[in-house]
Amino acid sequence: MRVNFVIISLLALVSFIGYGCSSPVSQKNKVSFTGAAQGTYYAVTYYDHEGRNFQPQVDSLLRAFDQSVSLWEPKSVISRVNKGDTSVVLDETFKYNFLLSKEVSATTDGAFDFTIAPLVTAWGFGLKEKENITQPMIDSLKEFVDYRKVGLEGGKVIRQDNRIKFDFNAVAQGHSVDLICAMLESYGINSYIVDVGGEVFARNTKPDGTEWRVGIEKPATDKENAQEIQMIVALQNKGIATSGNYRKYYEENGKRYSHTIDPSTGYPVDHNLLSVTVLAGNAALADAYSTAFMVMGVDRALELLKTLPDMEAIFISSSTEGTYETLLTPGFQECLRE
Repeated sequence: MRVNFVIISLLALVSFIGYGCSSPVSQKNKVSFTGAAQGTYYAVTYYDHEGRNFQPQVDSLLRAFDQSVSLWEPKSVISRVNKGDTSVVLDETFKYNFLLSKEVSATTDGAFDFTIAPLVTAWGFGLKEKENITQPMIDSLKEFVDYRKVGLEGGKVIRQDNRIKFDFNAVAQGHSVDLICAMLESYGINSYIVDVGGEVFARNTKPDGTEWRVGIEKPATDKENAQEIQMIVALQNKGIATSGNYRKYYEENGKRYSHTIDPSTGYPVDHNLLSVTVLAGNAALADAYSTAFMVMGVDRALELLKTLPDMEAIFISSSTEGTYETLLTPGFQECLRE
């Protein structure tokens, strides 16, 4: 499962911004716990008049989730599909991630493409070391990167070429957040915040009426820089996720290569957009579109946002003077707090 290397501090920031400042009355019903999953962390806080602890259920859910869509689990459903195992039975988690990914791929005209796996692997951001990249190699791999060449029929994956491989890393972590939220609501919990590796969803407000708040990290100039909060967002009945290029990358011959691959070129994106944070109706959509917007760049992303009325975004770019330029949609601006 993809670790969100861009706003990886989002949970940490939520922990000291979003989970505090409750009244003594509401604190009595507060339940909080953290754990490890998907190569990263998770944290859940909710209010329950019975004080029930659902961490065992969350852990079980996340383990089952990995067995469906984690590329790092060799016997997961997606791993078996990628290996061409025709006996694998597709579960609902795989189907949801497949169909949502295909929808976002179509909406973004392929800027988001869940068949990106061959290119991700070649560039060394998957399960193998980086290959010796050449243009003929990229051209060859691009033949197997096209969401239009795959589909679901009768509970089976249909693809024009078995060398097409799937990668749900840009949507699945957000979906795991949404599944935890659905589980909490099935137990009657309606005031909560859930974070898995920086993908977050918050329901309603705290019982005392105060808002859930999360912090957005200022992009660092290098991997070693300390995390710094750039802005604070009030989150209510929305998912939030960030994608970017300033944490997961490598340098070779003086050039920086980002983990965000542009399916149209086969190469890591090469523009001054450092990070995109998206607010959406659920965490899976926020996750997917933050990745798509990183590929598209600011201008194309803003044009697409005009057709997505329930979605807001903030773009942080580097200028030629070495400073940060921040652009927010009006709806995102309304969610900012001091």
